Amino acid sequence: MQDTNIAPTVTTEFEKEVYSGLTDYPKHLSSKYIYDKKGDKLFQDIMAMPTYYLTNCEYEILEQNKHEITALFSGSGTFDLIELGAGDGKKTKILLKEFSDKKIDFTYVPIDISNNALNQLHDSCKIELPEVNVQPFQGTYFEALKEINTRKNRKVILFLGSNIGNLMHDQAVGFMEKIQQLMQPNDLLLMGFDQKKNPQTILDAYNDQEGVTAAFNKNILARINSELEGNFDLEQFLHWEVYDPETGTAKSFLVSKIEQTARIESLDLTVHFKQWETIHTEISQKYDDQIIDWLAKESGLQLTTVFQSKTHSYKNCVFKIA
Repeated sequence: MQDTNIAPTVTTEFEKEVYSGLTDYPKHLSSKYIYDKKGDKLFQDIMAMPTYYLTNCEYEILEQNKHEITALFSGSGTFDLIELGAGDGKKTKILLKEFSDKKIDFTYVPIDISNNALNQLHDSCKIELPEVNVQPFQGTYFEALKEINTRKNRKVILFLGSNIGNLMHDQAVGFMEKIQQLMQPNDLLLMGFDQKKNPQTILDAYNDQEGVTAAFNKNILARINSELEGNFDLEQFLHWEVYDPETGTAKSFLVSKIEQTARIESLDLTVHFKQWETIHTEISQKYDDQIIDWLAKESGLQLTTVFQSKTHSYKNCVFKIA
């Protein structure tokens, strides 16, 4: 079911996806567009919250296993450390420092959709890790995959933060297949997987009482307002999180509190909302061992090493070509 609006000429991916998502039924927007300067800061605030356990679990894994990871990554000589969705690089810096201290020959290639995040990461690395060769790349994951394919060095690819969970299983297989097709026999892929656990723990991580996650989710509407001449009233939308323990799928929504209309001048688009109508903004998939094994098999990868947090609530898995 589509709106009757005639599509205007749109030039950017942001414009295309906003138009497509808000004229579709049910409405949806991609979480990647939450991230601008304000969105980056809000996500850093979320990661620092006690209820958002993912960051601390992965930090613990990398800190506790940095020597083994270093030996694993550097065993075949020079390599490019390519990080998809690098963000602020807080966790990755554990490895960067370890590699630098041990005089490992590598180049760090952080990739992120947010230019602001990359600039901050590049600047902080200059100060904290001046010996590390940093070559940032701004773009989406799929643009990043093309970038990976142009590089000649052995590749070690990082996909941390359980970012794979932002994709449905079929999308995740497609994404991992694309990575697999670009990997050589000596290349490695390290991915973070948040595990299924107490449903309340998961809901608390994405629905903090302080409202930081709500502000983060609503930032996509704020971006539409500032960049596409929208007039969304953010106070008239409710952040709502749901989790299905059977499938392991957490979903974020913006829910219209009232019947209302929003206008996006750049797209010549009027968007109508019924009371309690939703915009789906994000998915955060949770995993168990069976799903991880299935993803690897379907995408032509072989699971070689598993690192897990003390609570067994989070895993970092290393893959190579099967």
